Amino acid sequence: PPHVQMASHESLNSESKSSSLNSKLGHELMTVRDGSRTLRPDEPSLVPGEHMEGTAREVTYLCPYTGPKKGTLSVTNYRLYFRSPETDPPFELEVPLGVVSRIEKVGGANTSRGENSYGIEIFCKDIRNLRFAHKQTDVQYPLPIDREMNITVFRRFRILQNFGGYGTGQINEENHSRRMVTEKLLQYAFPASHKLPFFAFEYCEQYPENGWSVYEPIAELKRQGLPNESWRITRINELYELCETYPAVWAVPAAACDNDLRNVAAFRSRGRIPVLSWIHPESQATITRCAQPLVGVSGKRSRDDEAYIQHIMDANAQSHKIFIMDARPSVNAVANKAKGGGYESEDAYQNAEVQFLDIHNIHVMRESLRKLQEVCYPHIDNAHWLSNLEATHWLDHIRCVLSGALRIADKVESHKTSVVVHCSDGWDRTAQLTALAMLMLDGYYRTITGVAVLIEKEWLSYGHKFAQRIGHGDDRHQDADRSPVFLQFVDCVWQIMRQFPHAFQFTEDLLITLLNHLYSCLFGTFLYNSERERMEKEVKTKTVSLWSLILSNQSDFENPLYNPATRHHVLFPLTSMRHLCLWDKYYCRWNPSMRQQEPVHIRFKELLHVKGQLEKRVDELRKELAARQTHDSPRVASAIV
Repeated sequence: PPHVQMASHESLNSESKSSSLNSKLGHELMTVRDGSRTLRPDEPSLVPGEHMEGTAREVTYLCPYTGPKKGTLSVTNYRLYFRSPETDPPFELEVPLGVVSRIEKVGGANTSRGENSYGIEIFCKDIRNLRFAHKQTDVQYPLPIDREMNITVFRRFRILQNFGGYGTGQINEENHSRRMVTEKLLQYAFPASHKLPFFAFEYCEQYPENGWSVYEPIAELKRQGLPNESWRITRINELYELCETYPAVWAVPAAACDNDLRNVAAFRSRGRIPVLSWIHPESQATITRCAQPLVGVSGKRSRDDEAYIQHIMDANAQSHKIFIMDARPSVNAVANKAKGGGYESEDAYQNAEVQFLDIHNIHVMRESLRKLQEVCYPHIDNAHWLSNLEATHWLDHIRCVLSGALRIADKVESHKTSVVVHCSDGWDRTAQLTALAMLMLDGYYRTITGVAVLIEKEWLSYGHKFAQRIGHGDDRHQDADRSPVFLQFVDCVWQIMRQFPHAFQFTEDLLITLLNHLYSCLFGTFLYNSERERMEKEVKTKTVSLWSLILSNQSDFENPLYNPATRHHVLFPLTSMRHLCLWDKYYCRWNPSMRQQEPVHIRFKELLHVKGQLEKRVDELRKELAARQTHDSPRVASAIV
């Protein structure tokens, strides 16, 4: 619908006051839907598909670091934007609405006392909380009233006069300013709860690179040398009927027929059978992933499942043993038997050794992150920093995940032994372990394109439940399914990068960009819980891929210290606590005192520029040298003759 116009009037000697009200309603409290209109200086520049939903003026942002700032608060269908002209340059704050976890009103219209005691507080998924204060003063205005305006504008407000003509009504405009902001925030921060589409389906930016083509499963399997005599590619799950949370294309032992796959699926939780993640190019040792076996308290067995694990072991001629890495603490694995799950018995699975990696469940990780947020935001207690950080156990969990992945990589690389990895359902801790082990073993995954392939493959196609774990568009902030599983993986990648600064083509800015858009709902990449759901929602044709942004701006993420020769190196990071540290550029980034005076990415760009100039000069000198040698060769030959 077009921009709603306020009717002008010239009566009762109230032109200036009514004009003032028109301005206030038109610019502060009215819904705006025409994205093509001219933006005011205090409104954000809109991205394609974004439009203004509402604006409230004389709002105060209660900044925990620099104090209150009065300005304009705007809400679009994509973000919240606040701008204060009180500083030079103006203070600006923007938050994609997908980042919002919950919204709470602070103070009541008739009960709040004191300055800045009435407003809203916004709790975010990216470790920050925002608080805005609204005024409470009741202001009397002559109200121009007609029936058209009743429908288009005034239905939002409590008018204390009848709507028959001109009169004096009372609007608690600040109260309704808060109401408008809250309503719009709730609507667009939680579209799934309001049966609205994610903003990703509105966003229509055109990028030079199409990120949806970065990962093609057959091409990635071919890169690994598959199929071969021991492994075949199957499309048995093409319609997602055998396992709805697995991708359409799998690599499985060639010795297992399709009927074997069906029988194994019946014995594995959620039908998630062992399928290949990675194969060693020389030894043929493999990493396969799956969910727990359904042994239950009675210790049920499946001959088909046992034979299938044997096929995986036999596919590796270098070893007559196989390791089954269960990500859980052993006590949790035993407890799962009561729910029909459990773990493999070494008596049933010959030549198999089961090891438990002691990584805790999603609920423990969620609580650990909550404690970490209290330590990092808004203020840091320097005197008790180390003890407070230790009490969160966050780095303990990071250490456990890294240690587990290192153990897998070591078995494959050093012992030339195949490894089967699972947790309970195989979409949380399993994804962390397989992806990190592959990152250590294969330098391709340490490139910008390669890390995109790794995440698309091990996280997205194999059904990590991003929608449930992040809570995209869902207002149930206390949902027990939420957990920072992917955040932990990215943190682990950063820990490895820190130890091997020359081995990664990308910088931590790429990792932070991943996490920013994990929540933003600007791109379709992380939406929904499985490949099947994304296919049903036509995500690839109706949204933009995050990889389109990254691949179209590679220079922004390139590491000037990267040495391509390290692609052939296997990385074995140190995982003891003294070699790990908190990723403060991410967790503490909202605190101005923690920011570097010279942003690293600017220095990196300068280094890349110098590096490019030097490489160009080297090429020129080589050509000069080659030309001289070519020119001097005939003279040397004639002298010899």
